[in-house]
Amino acid sequence: MSDTMPEKNNDIENRPGRSRAPASRRDFLAATASAGAGMFLARAAAAQDDAEAEAAAAPAEASAEAPAAAPSADDLNVALIGMGAQGMVLMNACLKIPGIRFKAVCDIWSYSQRRGSGTLRKFGHEVNVYEDFRELLDTEQDLDAAIVATPDFMHAEHAIGCMRAGLHVYCEKEMSNDLEKARQMVLASRETGKLLQIGHQRRSNPRYKHAIDRLLRDEALVGRVTHGYGQWNRAKSEDLGWPNRYTIDQATLEKYGFDSMQHFRNWRWYKKYGGGPIVDLGSHQIDIFNWVFGSNPKSVSASGGVDFYPDHEWYDNVMAVYEYDTPQGTSRAFYQVLTTTSNGGFYETFMGEDGTLVISEVPQRGNHFLREAHADQERWSQLAKNGDLVKYEEEPAAADKTDVLLDVRVSKPLGAWDLPIELNKPVHQPHLENFFDAIRMGTPLNCPAEVGYETAVEVLRVNDAVELACKVEFKPEDFVV
Repeated sequence: MSDTMPEKNNDIENRPGRSRAPASRRDFLAATASAGAGMFLARAAAAQDDAEAEAAAAPAEASAEAPAAAPSADDLNVALIGMGAQGMVLMNACLKIPGIRFKAVCDIWSYSQRRGSGTLRKFGHEVNVYEDFRELLDTEQDLDAAIVATPDFMHAEHAIGCMRAGLHVYCEKEMSNDLEKARQMVLASRETGKLLQIGHQRRSNPRYKHAIDRLLRDEALVGRVTHGYGQWNRAKSEDLGWPNRYTIDQATLEKYGFDSMQHFRNWRWYKKYGGGPIVDLGSHQIDIFNWVFGSNPKSVSASGGVDFYPDHEWYDNVMAVYEYDTPQGTSRAFYQVLTTTSNGGFYETFMGEDGTLVISEVPQRGNHFLREAHADQERWSQLAKNGDLVKYEEEPAAADKTDVLLDVRVSKPLGAWDLPIELNKPVHQPHLENFFDAIRMGTPLNCPAEVGYETAVEVLRVNDAVELACKVEFKPEDFVV
């Protein structure tokens, strides 16, 4: 995700002399943002929402040195805080969205500063570069929003600081590696009236929305969903290094909360900075479990350990089982994250009495339903006639497709029914578009702070279940801020 930003508290709510944009533009944005905040808070109250792998799932990042469109009075002025791998993924997605103007970027690593600002300037975005996000907020006078893509332990400080400075915030998942800090983020969004979108981007993916909202839930196509399965398997890898000339001095590292350059480059593996692979990778898919079952889990059991990388602190493999109470009875979902094999990559499966959904951000890994023999074929055929499904009838040889990440042939089962929805843009772009539409037009956020908090609770508690070697029970109030 990102590289790093400060961890210290900063009171920037009431800075005198902060200038604002012309009233016509500001009044419009303020009015629509207020409406959007009210809509998503009302919805939340009624309900009491590895960067490289994700990048590979999307089309290649923009590379042509095309200038941005001429500035418009309705442009949204944006700051990017954290320009590591995930920050660059989000930046490149934003470059494809009309009306987004980057004004400032922030990172403590000069390498990331040069790379990020250089890319933006090639596309006509003249940006100011900062090391400290507090200096950015004190200096920049005409920002509308900030994208926070720093390590998990810094998300709360950066997101809260930006909201108190009057900015709407798109914050990468996980909200925080500390639930109290995540709770403070929710409260800050409510207190300031600023939008806070959490980066569970599948929530805005049109294929996922069609499969889950339209077919699983509205149409109950597979009947009662009794079991879920998700995985993110990743091949073994060495720790990230760095060019000697870009080594950050020790005083600067410590100023921003890092013990060493090794920790800075590999923060995901250390408990001070993140939650380990189950949080870093698993939270995307465990969030989908909630969406499908329409509830939070009642318990989780898990097993895992530091079995392969002895120099790391966080578990390099975790297997977890969640239990959900649904109106039809108990359902269970299994999730695994492995970092020593890429077998199967990442995808989700939801099994029901009448069929199964297999889905992934990479369509070659999952993009279809399978019908049980006893299920009403005429009903499925009618959905195909309506354009909700596509009957898959090719011969096995013709059905083979190349998996873009593993470079292997993947055969789709005979009898599969494809999802007709395609996403011809980076996988993060629809989620960012939803965020910007919420600012401009009051569109409800697809993953507001309350939803992100619920996912943080159930994912972070997996590590507790591993450590305690017992089932961890959830209470309904655990998920409410």
